[in-house]
Amino acid sequence: MPESGRGAKASQAWRTLLQREDVRELLIPVVAVALALVLGAVLVMVGGKSPAAAYSALVRGAFGGIGNVAETLINITPLIFTGLSVAFSFRCGLFNIGAEGQLIMGQIIAAWAGFALTGLPAVVHMPLALLAGVAAGAIWGAVPGYLKARLGVHEVINTIMMNYIALYLSHYLVIGPLKAPGPLPVTPTIAPAARLWRFLPPTRLHLGVLLAVAAVWLVYYILFRTTLGYEIRAVGQNQEAARYGGISVRKNIVLAMVISGGLAGAAGAVQVLGLQHKFLDIFSFTGYGFDGIAVALLGRNHPLGVLAGACLFGTLARGAILMQSIARIPKEIIGIVQATIVLVVAADEIIRRFIAPRRKAAAATATTAAAASEVPAGGAEGGADHGA
Repeated sequence: MPESGRGAKASQAWRTLLQREDVRELLIPVVAVALALVLGAVLVMVGGKSPAAAYSALVRGAFGGIGNVAETLINITPLIFTGLSVAFSFRCGLFNIGAEGQLIMGQIIAAWAGFALTGLPAVVHMPLALLAGVAAGAIWGAVPGYLKARLGVHEVINTIMMNYIALYLSHYLVIGPLKAPGPLPVTPTIAPAARLWRFLPPTRLHLGVLLAVAAVWLVYYILFRTTLGYEIRAVGQNQEAARYGGISVRKNIVLAMVISGGLAGAAGAVQVLGLQHKFLDIFSFTGYGFDGIAVALLGRNHPLGVLAGACLFGTLARGAILMQSIARIPKEIIGIVQATIVLVVAADEIIRRFIAPRRKAAAATATTAAAASEVPAGGAEGGADHGA
C-alpha cells in the first residue's frame, strides 16, 4: 500500500477516535497536564535553570528510594479521600467546598476516640476511631446538605461557612476541653490500639493507603452499580427529570452530602490515626480539602480518574521538596503547574472546540468514502461508454 494511503487511513482512524466521547474526556486532562508541564519548563528556563534537571529532581524526590516512594503514597492518601468526596457531590450536582472543614472534624473526633476510649483491643479500637472520624465528617456534610434540600440555601456558601466553624471549633477544643497537659495546643496521644498499622518499616507508610484504594472501589460501586448511585447521578443530571421519574431529590441531596462529608472525614481520621497520633492545633487550613477539588476536576469526577489525579498531585507535592533542595528551583513552580492543570481542565470547552473541526472533517471524509463505496465496479467505464 502506498505511504499516502496508509497516512490517510491513519488520519481517518485518529479522527474517528476523536469522535468518541470517552476519548475526548480522557484527552482533556492529558492535554492539561502536558500544557502545565510545558509551562513549568518555560518558567524554569526563564529563571536560568535547566528544565531537565528540575523534573529529574522532582522524579527522584517522589520515587528515588523506598523512603521517598512511601512518603509519596502518604501524600497521595488524603487526596484520594478528599477527591472522592468532591467528586461524589459533583455527581449529584452539588459543589462541596467544605471538604476542608469535614476533614478537620474527622481529625479532631478520631483523635478524641483514639485517646478517650481505653481498654479496647486493636481490632475494635482502630476501626471504631476511624468510623468516629467518618461520622464526624458525615454530620458536618449533612448540615449544608439538609439546608440545601429543605430550604434551597446554596451549598457553596454553607460549606465555606462550615469550614471556618470547623477551624475555630477545633482550635477551641484543642486549647480547652481536649487539651493534653503541657504548654502545647495538642490533644493527648491516641492509644496504640487505635493507630493504623504501618506495614513497611522503617517508613511511615500505613494502612490508610489501602483504605483509600478500597474507598475508590466503594465509591465506584455505589455510583455505578447501585440504585442509590443511579438516583444520585440522575439528580445531578436533571433534578426535574429525576423528580418526574419518582426519585426523591431532597433525599439524594442529603445522602450525597453525607457520603461526601464522610469521605473527607475519613481523610482526617487517616491522618491522625496513621501519622500524627494526636490532633495538632492548626492555624490555617491544611489544603487537602481544597486540593481535592482540583483532583476531582482533573479526574472528571470519576473514581478511577480521582485516583489518577491524586497520584499526580501527590507526586508533584512530594517531588517539589527535593526539586527545591537539590535543583535550587522554587517549589512554587509546582503550584503554578497545578493551577495551570486546573485552569485548562476547567476551560475544557477550549479543547473541545479545538477537536470539533476535526470531527466535521472526519464526518465529511466518512461521507465521501461511503459514497465512493456505492459506485459499482467498472462504473466509470460504463459511464464513459454510455456517453460515447
